[in-house]
Order: sequence, then C-alpha cells, then structure tokens
Amino acid sequence: MADFETVVVETDLLILGGGMAACGAAVEAAYWAMQNGLKVTLVDKAAVDRSGAVAMGLSAINQYVGLKDGANTVKDYVDYVRNDLMGITREDLVANIARHVDSTVHLFEKWGLPIWKDENGNYVHEGRWQLMINGESYKVVVAEAAKNALLQSGVGQIFERVFIVGPLMDGERCAGAVGFSVRENKFYIFKSKATLVAMGGAVHVFKPRSSGEGMGRAWYPPWNSGSSAYFTIKAGAEMTCQEVRFIPVRFKDAYGPVGAWFLLFKSRATNSQGGNYMIERKDELDKWGPYGRVKPVPANLRNYLGMLDVMEGKGPIYMRTEEAIQQIAETYKGDEKAYKKKMKELESEAWEDFLDMTISQALLWASTNVQPEEQSSEIAAAEPYFIGSHSGASGAWVSGPEDLQTDETRSEYFWGYAHMSTVKGLFCAGDASGASSHKFSSGSHAEGRIAAKAAIKFIVDNNTMPALDPVALEALKAEILKPLDTYEQHKNATTDPEINPNYIKPRMFMFRLQKIMDEYAGGITAQFTTNEALLKKALDLLAFLKEDSAKLAAANHHELMRCWENVHRMWQAEAHVRTILFREETRWPGYYYRADKPKIDEEKWHVFANCRFDPQSTTWEMKARPILHIFASQPKEPALASV
Repeated sequence: MADFETVVVETDLLILGGGMAACGAAVEAAYWAMQNGLKVTLVDKAAVDRSGAVAMGLSAINQYVGLKDGANTVKDYVDYVRNDLMGITREDLVANIARHVDSTVHLFEKWGLPIWKDENGNYVHEGRWQLMINGESYKVVVAEAAKNALLQSGVGQIFERVFIVGPLMDGERCAGAVGFSVRENKFYIFKSKATLVAMGGAVHVFKPRSSGEGMGRAWYPPWNSGSSAYFTIKAGAEMTCQEVRFIPVRFKDAYGPVGAWFLLFKSRATNSQGGNYMIERKDELDKWGPYGRVKPVPANLRNYLGMLDVMEGKGPIYMRTEEAIQQIAETYKGDEKAYKKKMKELESEAWEDFLDMTISQALLWASTNVQPEEQSSEIAAAEPYFIGSHSGASGAWVSGPEDLQTDETRSEYFWGYAHMSTVKGLFCAGDASGASSHKFSSGSHAEGRIAAKAAIKFIVDNNTMPALDPVALEALKAEILKPLDTYEQHKNATTDPEINPNYIKPRMFMFRLQKIMDEYAGGITAQFTTNEALLKKALDLLAFLKEDSAKLAAANHHELMRCWENVHRMWQAEAHVRTILFREETRWPGYYYRADKPKIDEEKWHVFANCRFDPQSTTWEMKARPILHIFASQPKEPALASV
C-alpha cells in the first residue's frame, strides 16, 4: 500500500461509468456546465469507446416512440412498460424518458449511426418500438460525441481504467467517490458537489450456463459487476425492485439475440415435438390476472410457458429460422430470380443480426455448420441478471420530474431534482435507476441527459464542496488495498497460490457466491424456483461469505479489481434475496417462482418492494411503496384474447 500514490481530484459533477447513460450524461452536462462555469469529470473502469452493455455493438435501437410521426404516444409506451412488468412501474419515470428518447435517437443519427430506412426514407422498424441499425460501431459513435462534448468544451476531463469502489459521504450528502487505477499504483479520491452513478447492472451473481473456457460468456456483459447497486446501497440510498431479476431467452450457448427473429422475421419458437407453447399453453396465462391477456404477452410469461415445456421433457426449444426465412421468400416464388435474391438478402440479414452485436453466436453457427435457412437453432433461458434498463427494473429509488406529478404522486415520487436518489447529491441513470425498465440503450442515454441536467441544477443551488475526513480516507485506502497486502503476506504458505488457508482469491469467492444464489435463490439448476426456507438459508450463507470477504487476496491490480467486483456482486445478491423474501407472492414466473407463494396477489402486493441499508446501524429496512398513476391505472383486456 505504501507505494500507491494518492491522487485527489476535485470537480463539480462526477459521472461514474462509461456506458450509454454516462455518455448521455456527459453530453448534457457539458452543455449546462459551460453555461454555469462548472467542471465535469467522467470516470470509467474501462475505455469509453467500448464500455458498457452495447460495447460489442447492437442490431437494433429498442426504444423509439415516434412522437413526431404520431404513430404512438407517451402513454402508449407507459402502458407497454407497465403491462410487461406485471403492473410494477414508475409511470412518471418511464414517461419522462419516453418523451425525450426520440431526440436522443436523432442525435445518434446526426453523429453518424446508420439507421435502416426504406425506399421512402422512413425508419425500418423491427417491432412497434424498435429500429433496425447497422450497429457494430454504435458505442464508438456515441462515445466520440461524449468525449468531444467534455474535452473540446474545456469543461471536462476523463479518467479511464480507474475502478470505483464506493461512495464518499459528508453526513447525509454524497461527497464523491473513491477507487484505484487498474494500470498504475494510484489511489483516487474524487471530491464532487454532485455524483451521477451509471456503472451498469450485475452479471455473474448467479452461476452461468457457460462453464470451463466459456465461463465468462453471458448475455449481459460480464464486466457489469453490480457497482451501481453497491455504490447506492452503501451510500444509504433507498433501492427498489431488487427482486426483479431479468432472464432473457436467447440462442443457446452464445446468447445471440432473438428479437429480430421474432419481430422482423416473424419467426416462432417450438418445442422438440413441434408444439408452439404460446398456443398450447395459452390457458396458463389466465392464472396471472389481467397481465396474462395483454398484448404483447409480458416477457416473463413468455419465458414461463417455454420453461413449462422444458420441465415436462419437451425440450429443447427451437427457433424456427428456416421456416421464417422460407415464408418471407415464398412471396417471391413466382419469380425465380427475385426469389433467389430475396433468399440471399434474408440469409445476409440473419448473420448480420449476430455480427452487429453478438459475434460469438455467428462463430458458433459457423463452427457447427448451421445454415439458418435450412435448420432450426436451439434457444434457452439464460441465468438471471440485475438490470434497470432492459426487462428488469432493479435500481435506486429516484425522484421523478416535477411537471409530471399529480396531486397524489407528488409526495411519494418527487423530492426536488429529477433522478436524484434519496441521498442528497446522488443521481442515477441507466441500470443504476430502478422502476423504469424498457429504456434500453437509447432510453439510458436519454435518462443520462435528464439526470445530468438535474445534477447541474442541484450544483447551482448547492454550490459548496462537501467536507471529507482525512483520517477516514486513509482508513478507506487501507481497506481497499488490503487484498494486495494479504496476498503478499501469505502467498508463500502453499505451493499453489490459488489455494491458501489464509486467504481466498476472487475467482473462488465468485464461485461460492454463484453456488449460493443458484441453489437457494432460484438459479438455473433450481429451475428458477425458490421458497422462504431456501431464501433464509441463502442469507445465512451470504453472512459467512461476507465474513470471508475480509480475507480476499489479490496478486496484482487486475485481481484487486476482481476482488471488489465480487464484493459488489455480493451486496447485490443480498439485496435481491432480502427483497424476494419480502415480496410474498409470485408475480414474475419466468424470472423467478416462489413455490411457497405460487400466485400473484394484486390486493396485497400491487406495490413496490423497497429496501435500504443503513450505513450507521448496518441494518436493512424493508418497506412497501404505493404504485400511483399518472395515466390509466390498469391494463385493459383486449376484445379478443390473443397471444
């Protein structure tokens, strides 16, 4: 620890993260900072060009409302999100993002992102809310705009390859963040007047389907380690929807996207016997209240029907790619030349869907001689992930915008600055912000812009630098760098540095965490099923794991980062277990199933399940928050029930 230089950086606004939300925050913050003579600092543990969930690329923008075209309204999008999450959503947050997201998409196009257009110059939709893009360089385009906004304006600075461990506090106010370089012997103290958290969700909390040399493969990028949740929890912020994990169904083993196949190619999924579970099991939807009859069917219920087939031994589940391609091409059958040309186009689009965002799936197809126009491909439910931006909703409980509040919602959903958590000066966007799912990449960017503008307003109104205790900072430095000292002290006690009675390496620590969550909190080997007894056992085992986290050891900077990533995952895991235990119902079969509470309970549990860790007493508080509406309160059943 002695040879780690302490670097103190003072700034007005501190943006943590380098993904879509952080880039949106950077662009917006730079503009308002110039107006007010303020400084903005962005810190990312990776490199902004390829940081975040869309680092590899993307084949579609999943949120575009189309307000200018008049095709949809903000209310339409809110209805869609509320229905998909079985009634659990903050309408004010979703509406605020929805009314701004189109402008963000137009910025992407202005910055150089190729968006598909038809012969009339209109955007090509994958589905009602999705636009097709050539998105291999999506993140590079967005990152360039963010870096230009900060650096060319002169108001900003960017620190890359710096891992943020946790928050700094001045009483009840967030005073910045602390972390270390993953390349140099530097310990960083970032002091700020406001902090915006956008460090992604959490992967590898549960045991993945991939093993051996494929262990790091996941649907959501494996470097998302729960840093947003850890930061906000440790700051004392109230959290919401921590029980809502997301389980995507994807092409098996390489996690290739299925959206284009379902929405653009109009493909269907069947079991090994050729049965379409969405039709054969449609009566199962009646058990889940009005949400089972909305259109589209909520993602978790679609998952659940397929899982029932698998549990009955009808697996595997196949995406009928060959059928979909043939059906589209059939319309050209009378013209042999046109037919061959269309088949070639469809084959190209099928591969491009992977090459734009999940290259490993294209490699898997190639290595197993799969030709999608000739044969089906297996799809499967992935392990659980914690995200606030996709079909999950976990994150911090944040203030909504003032102008969208009603007399009823104002006291519950608004406390001064949009997207500020319950901790003064701590703002959240993207996966860090809860109860506002289905914002995806474009909505996360828009939310980053919204939060950054509000954070600058907070700074203008509270333009004082918080105070920090030097003694406490030295103690924090010692705690954060301790794994390096632990390893050096004990590394010679065994011939294999991975196995030692005096410490635990981060890889083994992660395996223990994943085993606990997989077996007791409803992972893949438990068929996503749990109960009260299992969850209480999980808390017991997590307590032992937390004890052992004091013995984590790191041989180098990279392992030091891995140590703290897994501590972050552990805290996300505990928040999840406590909240899934608190909500005594099964609301999201297909994401998790509580065998002891197997039904939805609208009367008691049509609420947000929130939690808060008190840093002073080191205790957890669970609470229910009301679901209030700025639009129509309940989903309406369609005239003809349809799946």
